[in-house]
Amino acid sequence: MKKVKYVGLDISTSIIGVCFLDKEYDLIDLDNIDLKKSKDIFDKSIIVNDRINYYKNNYNFDDECLISIEEPFQSFSRGFSSAKTISQLNRFNGIVSFIVFNIFCIKPLYINVNKARKFLQIKIDKKLNISTKEQVFSWVKQQIPDFVWPTKKLKSGPNKGVVKFHESCYDMSDAFVICKALNIYEEDNK
Repeated sequence: MKKVKYVGLDISTSIIGVCFLDKEYDLIDLDNIDLKKSKDIFDKSIIVNDRINYYKNNYNFDDECLISIEEPFQSFSRGFSSAKTISQLNRFNGIVSFIVFNIFCIKPLYINVNKARKFLQIKIDKKLNISTKEQVFSWVKQQIPDFVWPTKKLKSGPNKGVVKFHESCYDMSDAFVICKALNIYEEDNK
């Protein structure tokens, strides 16, 4: 099994995207932690703690592994999250950051998502009728064409039986971007 040199996390209170790359920044695995069935932040924390422990015990990590986390929002943007949502997300981001530190004894690095996209030359076209998340997902799919993304089969409605990508794909894509952007940190610290 290849050694994991880089780990990237895209943290939210519903789904956490997780990416594992080797020392050449090649994909080892992409995963997600689904927290939707749990409404309580403490129950969510226990689920995350258990899964991070699972990763620690089941993946082969490099002695000098780096862990990156998408920097949380620090200001309001028109049409986005409320103060309550941002506060809750920042609180949970801190909890997950501590869990990661506690299990791996590695201080996570926080990477701004816009800086990461710019570094990776991901062009977001605001004029398109395609969301930013969809554009990032499309870019990541091109980077790792052999990866099998999770899907779901619609159970009802006019599209019953249609198979589409699971919503966790967006979080996994964001985790890939944040992980791949660890190269920013390494370039800045040479």
